[in-house]
Amino acid sequence: MSKRNVKQRSAPSHSRTKRWLEWRPWAFGAILLLVLGTAVWFLKPALWPNSLAPAEGAANFVEVQADMSGLYPKVIQAKVGEPLTVRLVSLDNRFHIDGGGKHGFAIDELGVDLVAPPLGSVETTFTPTKPGEYEFYCDICCGGRANPSMQGKLIVEL
Repeated sequence: MSKRNVKQRSAPSHSRTKRWLEWRPWAFGAILLLVLGTAVWFLKPALWPNSLAPAEGAANFVEVQADMSGLYPKVIQAKVGEPLTVRLVSLDNRFHIDGGGKHGFAIDELGVDLVAPPLGSVETTFTPTKPGEYEFYCDICCGGRANPSMQGKLIVEL
């Protein structure tokens, strides 16, 4: 065999590998920022649930937070004849199996029925006219009215 027919193989170029090694920390950092940013976006209501301001002009305001573990607070105080603004905040996302992340706040005797969207809020203002204890509950998911963690009391005093 002649030397003309034998192809000389050169050593492989490592320039591509070197370039990747130079960019790897930057790529890792960019991916890490993307993952952390996405996590904060989805966890924002859970991390900062009280970041929403009370309704304008509300004499009495309460924010009720709802997730699969229950409604909080469990007891709400109000006065007869004074408007009460209730903001219901759902802390569950739409991918939740039971209820799709929606939560409710209902008081049958007072005609209150709110449904908060996943990771969202809704509010209403009403004026209790009679003193007493009224049960509020979520009937969207989690066992509904029968589940003790998904209910509470509105105490209306003179």
